[in-house]
Amino acid sequence: MATGEAGGRGPKGRDPAREREIPPRAVAGLSEAAEIALTFDDNRLASLVFGQFDQNVAHLERRLGVVATALGNHVVVKGPPDSAERARRVLELLYARVRDGGGAPLSLGDVDGVIQESSLQGNLFSPAEAPANGERPSFDQIATRRRGGVRARNAAQDAYIKALRAHELVFAEGPAGTGKTWLAVGYAVSLLEQGHAERLILSRPAVEAGERLGFLPGDMREKVDPYLRPIYDALYDFMEARHVDRGLQTGMIEIAPLAFMRGRTLTNAVVLLDEAQNTTSMQMKMFLTRLGENSRMIVTGDPSQIDLPPGQKSGLVEAVRILDGVEGVGRATFRDVDVVRHDLVRRIVTAYETDARENPEVAPQRPSPSRRGPLP
Repeated sequence: MATGEAGGRGPKGRDPAREREIPPRAVAGLSEAAEIALTFDDNRLASLVFGQFDQNVAHLERRLGVVATALGNHVVVKGPPDSAERARRVLELLYARVRDGGGAPLSLGDVDGVIQESSLQGNLFSPAEAPANGERPSFDQIATRRRGGVRARNAAQDAYIKALRAHELVFAEGPAGTGKTWLAVGYAVSLLEQGHAERLILSRPAVEAGERLGFLPGDMREKVDPYLRPIYDALYDFMEARHVDRGLQTGMIEIAPLAFMRGRTLTNAVVLLDEAQNTTSMQMKMFLTRLGENSRMIVTGDPSQIDLPPGQKSGLVEAVRILDGVEGVGRATFRDVDVVRHDLVRRIVTAYETDARENPEVAPQRPSPSRRGPLP
């Protein structure tokens, strides 16, 4: 529980803001600033909210344009009234999250997610219109035994999770780093653990990203493992390693290339197709028609990273167009601002998107097929 006081001081008349020097440029132009003091009940949880070396507080300052000084279980926020009030809501939401999450540490991505969540709450309710019971809308979440609850970090992820719950087939499009595949795997694992599905089937087209790898050694699983490694990584994030290994051995979890889907009917299963932008029209139609009774299907991809030969149409782009508005089909679209992987990744994606808009005549260079045969 946090207590706050606008324009006040910390307990016992102490002003924590004066115990650490505030950079002069940080307070420039804040002559009309509001000052809010917060005190949290639990010192340990407060330290998790502030982050190691107060990195979460510093991140909050950069994001909201405020000055925040943390000391012990106290924090003083100074800035424009709207920004200071928003920072207060963010800090209280972060505290509630670490308290309800059993004391799990927060990442900078979690801070960004709560900033977006607080923005949603502020848009829906003014302080005078807030619900009497104190409850405010929050982003949806998925839960697995290993990770507990994983909450959406932005409005696009929130809409994605809601679409996964509401539709039998969901298409998710957007740039790298938006959490499309990671959240899809987490949702699939949650359905498996709750008994709503008997099998988890994960697939991906075996298409090289601009390189020709030649023949790969080993059996079928060893040959396709390099293409499916991102899916394995997500699986181990949401499940204990021993449970993943046991599931792979018993067939409860199946990871296979797209070519092995032909002729199958997938019932009582959650089926995920990743990197779907690299499917052909025929492959996509074949995959979508595998859906059986009591099954869910999730298709993810980034239309800006198509590795198909020049002139070949992407099955993902075509399927989204053809199935638009079909009952039971959901769609989630991510943009560059929804990247949660790293701030630099977001800026890289934004730069590429801006260049594509400003220089449409410069077509992306796709690798031409190698004249050499596959490696022996």
